[in-house]
Amino acid sequence: MTQNLIDPFARAITYLRLSVTDRCDFRCVYCMSENMSFLPKKELLTLEELDRLCSSFIQLGVKKLRITGGEPLVRRGIMTFFEAMSRHLDSGALDELTLTTNGSQLEKFAPQLAAAGVKRINVSLDTLDEAKFAEITRWGRLPQVLRGLDAAQSAGLRVKLNTVALKEFNEDELITLTQFCADRDMDLTFIEVMPMGDIGNENRLGQYWSLKDLRAELEKNYSVVDLTERTGGPARYLRLEETGQKIGLITPLSHNFCESCNRVRITCTGEIYTCLGQEGKSDLRQPLRDYPEDDHALEAAIRAAIAGKPKGHDFDYSRQELGGQMSRHMSHTGG
Repeated sequence: MTQNLIDPFARAITYLRLSVTDRCDFRCVYCMSENMSFLPKKELLTLEELDRLCSSFIQLGVKKLRITGGEPLVRRGIMTFFEAMSRHLDSGALDELTLTTNGSQLEKFAPQLAAAGVKRINVSLDTLDEAKFAEITRWGRLPQVLRGLDAAQSAGLRVKLNTVALKEFNEDELITLTQFCADRDMDLTFIEVMPMGDIGNENRLGQYWSLKDLRAELEKNYSVVDLTERTGGPARYLRLEETGQKIGLITPLSHNFCESCNRVRITCTGEIYTCLGQEGKSDLRQPLRDYPEDDHALEAAIRAAIAGKPKGHDFDYSRQELGGQMSRHMSHTGG
């Protein structure tokens, strides 16, 4: 079975986002509740199963592999998995191995990631104010993350900050965050808050800051030029003439980005979600474990899942309601 993966809307699936754990050392208020119940470790795929799963997708045409969580670097032994995946980079079967992280463990792991062939990373960071950082992450410490950014850049990793746009929280830091990235030669992408999971007493609509409004604020301070660049992902890009930097905007709520979707997500328990904003899923753990020496059943299950990939999501705040809200947390699906 060597034919590449094509979904029902003729989109080639070349990008896999794999969650290796649902655990995290932060409790960001838009992502999860403070008192989370995490999965029993026996339900998680082993590192060997994660390797076999990713290798099957790479054989079927996936060229980019992003490791997510939770916080992927808190998974015990995770660097052995990155080191194993580097063989696909060496063979040319895989173009890119990367990860999304909260940055808390980068000071420790950045050199090892670079040695495994990781060249770019995304770091989630929503504020440069230490008190506000502690507030929004509940458990996080900003200086630890800033040291992680230093370590990543010292190791030669290209860093992009992912910042969730949060009304009445980081609106006043728009220019500060933008200039911080310009000064450090880091990329920056703003993301609209998504309706994923029960987050306790937090108000999704109260958090929602439309990137249309964010862009308008940028235009008050910079000359903004739209870029035609597309990466196959959800971001649209613009350039700030004064700094020369590229800014990404991910707008699942104010602009549906599904027409070019080339990705699927797999949870740490082996569930495959072919759309972030739909509940539909398929199980890949069973064929992994029922047929440990034979990949045909696994590949058949992968193809069946791709055959059910929907055209797009239903996220919607336009009527001041949480349209399309997902029951699962982002930490379960994987960033």
